[in-house]
Amino acid sequence: MAKKAMVEREKKRQRLVKKYAAKRAALKEIINDESKPMEERFRASLKLAELPRNSSATRLHNRCQLTGRPHAYYRKLKVSRIALRELGSTGQAPGMVKSSW
Repeated sequence: MAKKAMVEREKKRQRLVKKYAAKRAALKEIINDESKPMEERFRASLKLAELPRNSSATRLHNRCQLTGRPHAYYRKLKVSRIALRELGSTGQAPGMVKSSW
């Protein structure tokens, strides 16, 4: 089980990314628009820099929804390999066959 603080920090980042997504997209559109004057683009880049760092989507890290484990994460299932094996062994993951030797 991951530390609760790390899981909560990740949840906070997800909230911030969702909250500032539209604002970040609008500012990035202004910055990347070559037809706009350089001063306006520079002001937009300064405003983008003022936004919280944790509101950037690149700071998100995939974590298992059951255990919070950050490594060996299956994106399609949103669980780690350990949690997936446990679900398969208990028969809660459809289509998985228990394997042991």
